[in-house]
Amino acid sequence: MTLPTAAQPFAAPGRGGGLLDVFRRRYLAKLLVNKELRVRYRGSVLGLLWSYVKPAVQFVVFYFAVGVFLRMNQNVDDFAVYLFSGIVAINFFSEAFGNATRSIVGNSALVKKIYLPRELFPVSSVWVAVVHFLPQLVVLIIGAFIAGWRPNLLELSAGLLGFVIIAVLSLGLGLFFGAINVLFRDAENIVDLILMVATWMSPVLYQWTNVTDAIGKGVLWYIYQANPLTAAVELFHYCFWFPGTDGSAPLPPGLLWSSLFALVLSFVVLGIGQLVFRRLDGRFAQEL
Repeated sequence: MTLPTAAQPFAAPGRGGGLLDVFRRRYLAKLLVNKELRVRYRGSVLGLLWSYVKPAVQFVVFYFAVGVFLRMNQNVDDFAVYLFSGIVAINFFSEAFGNATRSIVGNSALVKKIYLPRELFPVSSVWVAVVHFLPQLVVLIIGAFIAGWRPNLLELSAGLLGFVIIAVLSLGLGLFFGAINVLFRDAENIVDLILMVATWMSPVLYQWTNVTDAIGKGVLWYIYQANPLTAAVELFHYCFWFPGTDGSAPLPPGLLWSSLFALVLSFVVLGIGQLVFRRLDGRFAQEL
């Protein structure tokens, strides 16, 4: 056995490079993603097709409830594309955030038996959400293309930026609540409440003009815009819905600045989530 030298000092157990260790152990992350997908669809007849079924049912319900009954389809051009682009964005956030929150507790057997960077579990949960996001994105692109979608580079970049905001934000929140959930299982209920509110506090089922008509453009409007999901959903609208319209639909004021703010805030949340996760990491095996 080789003893530690000055070049190889002792290291505290469980201390590593955080998310950098996930990058160094990409193969382990791939194995965890494959494991989560196999476990989730074990005994399932439809398997990955559920990635199409669930958002399709959600779209139909919202389209008739909001589009037909509340007549939003008469007020918004190509309301089907507008609605589905928002649903795809919010579903990605909901699955990534929710699964990341439950990832440590859900993998308690591995956490208690062996040491590996625990950040692998939330990160792999976000990757599973990406796997489910891609089929929905394909359906959205096909529907938008039929509706006349011909985006330019700026509009495509907006969609990519919206995706990055959601992925970073959901990982940051997942790290934070995933660590808290090990100590207090009430965290899962808090997350469920956040996800329920997120659909209604983002312009998925309505337009931003409905918000300004109700609360004006004062302090409440800026608070509403400070929600990173609001900017992300609007970026998805700008990417997938706006190019298929006649271009007369007004864009949210200050969309560029609110998007940059959302990106910065998402990375701040990621940093806080990583900090809390690493502070509580050493207690995971004991608490589980």
